[in-house]
Amino acid sequence: MPTLTSWATWSGPQAPAFDAEGLTQAVRRFREPAHVVRESEQGRIGVAFGGDLSPRPGMRAYPLLATLPALYPEWLGDRSFGEVHGVRFPYVTGAMANGIATPRLVISVARAGMLGFFGAAGLAPDRVEKALVGIETALGRDGPGWGSNLIHSPNEPELEAAVADLYLRRGVRRVSASAYMNLTPAIVRYAATGLSLDPAGRLRRRHCVLAKISRPEVAERFLSPAPAAILESLVAQGLLTRPEATLAARIPLAEDVTVESDSGGHTDNRPLAALFPTICRLREDLAARHEYERPIRVGAAGSLGTPGAVAAAFSLGAAYVLTGSINQAAVESGLSESGRRMLAEAGIADVVMAPAADMFELGVKLQVLRRGTLFAQRAARLYELYVQHDSLESISEEQRERAEREIFRQPLEETWAETRSFWQGRDPKQVERAEREPRHRMALVFRWYLGKSSRWAIEGDESRRLDYQIWCGPAMGAFNAWARGSFLEDPSRREAAQVALNLLEGAAAVTRAQQLRSYGAAVPAAAFDFRPRPLSAAGAPPR
Repeated sequence: MPTLTSWATWSGPQAPAFDAEGLTQAVRRFREPAHVVRESEQGRIGVAFGGDLSPRPGMRAYPLLATLPALYPEWLGDRSFGEVHGVRFPYVTGAMANGIATPRLVISVARAGMLGFFGAAGLAPDRVEKALVGIETALGRDGPGWGSNLIHSPNEPELEAAVADLYLRRGVRRVSASAYMNLTPAIVRYAATGLSLDPAGRLRRRHCVLAKISRPEVAERFLSPAPAAILESLVAQGLLTRPEATLAARIPLAEDVTVESDSGGHTDNRPLAALFPTICRLREDLAARHEYERPIRVGAAGSLGTPGAVAAAFSLGAAYVLTGSINQAAVESGLSESGRRMLAEAGIADVVMAPAADMFELGVKLQVLRRGTLFAQRAARLYELYVQHDSLESISEEQRERAEREIFRQPLEETWAETRSFWQGRDPKQVERAEREPRHRMALVFRWYLGKSSRWAIEGDESRRLDYQIWCGPAMGAFNAWARGSFLEDPSRREAAQVALNLLEGAAAVTRAQQLRSYGAAVPAAAFDFRPRPLSAAGAPPR
């Protein structure tokens, strides 16, 4: 914390900086202690480095207003986040579905001292396991800096349970829980398995859940102990021990909750400045109600594509930040090169809401790239048909022919044959239901397009470029504007770790600029505009 020392003075061999250029340079030296001083004659506020906090013979003395300690990017968040997860920086890369957050991306950010999550959502368990083996080989099964995604799958609870079982079997220590509306046995079992007490009576977690939420009612479920009914059911099935269930009733399901504001993918489009304080207040109320002894960390995600946005998140009290859309454009991303270049051309308004494949029948939407693709419009047309009709057969011949020509590019019967074959191998119950319920059959056929569209973007199918489904929030456009004219403008140079280091470095500079301005220094706007530059993960060691 800054120390107010209005009775002290500063003197040194180098004069303080009072002008715009000098103050801008002072901001860049945030890794050094800075002295805020006043010029007696004109009353200007300046910044000095080094020197002494007492008069020196033959040197001019300046009244000292404050001394700001050195500031490091790794100190912007909650120190306990790094301690618990074994990482250096309070920075997380999100689990972009369908393997877009690749093992390569996870390994890259983990080696840079950050936490990365593999994008397991939408993948079969065997593909998830193959990816886990690669990550474990590079980082170690118990190594810090990595985890994998567990997504709420209301239409496929068996798949969700199978992935959770895979994580338990392979000893995955961290899970990013996403898209949850209600708690399920799968996430409760994962969180509670392995709970124990150490010799001193302190509770130990084997597994950490980082829950991504955007609604207070969902946050409350993760910030509360697991429901007793689910715990009892798991014990009865032999999936939890009685001691594990007893300990689970004493602690929140998740000790890391990520507040997701306006973002790519599943989002409620809420602004971080409104949502984050609300969740923090809820955290405090629940911690007091349940008398928790361990801290709960609240992180921030959504619309974080510039240093200023990251600094703003930390200023709200974020324990860590999580980025998504901007990593999808990174070279380690599983998105195709053509998809990454489309993202690199996006502006801040080039996003739109569209129906989500995994929760199509519920009317859930996600945010996608609008520029260069017609996916959103075509997906919305399919949802309108679903709402207006009871079956494929009830759709008018004109509407059917248009959908076959513009969207499916084949007869709906062929699409159903492909769809049926897919679900027969993944979840035969879906086929059985579709053959009983014509409306469910229609939903599965329409979901064929929504599922394929993301795959076309991943594979880079140029014949389907106008149908690419690319999850994207406004952070992507903000990042592109910030990166313009720098080495990060080129998509081929956007390494995930390099992007992260620049955002954190810039956030530290912005934080220092605001600190100095709050003490009266006339910090110019240019000091808040940190420009991307090649950075080393080693950086300057924290003191």
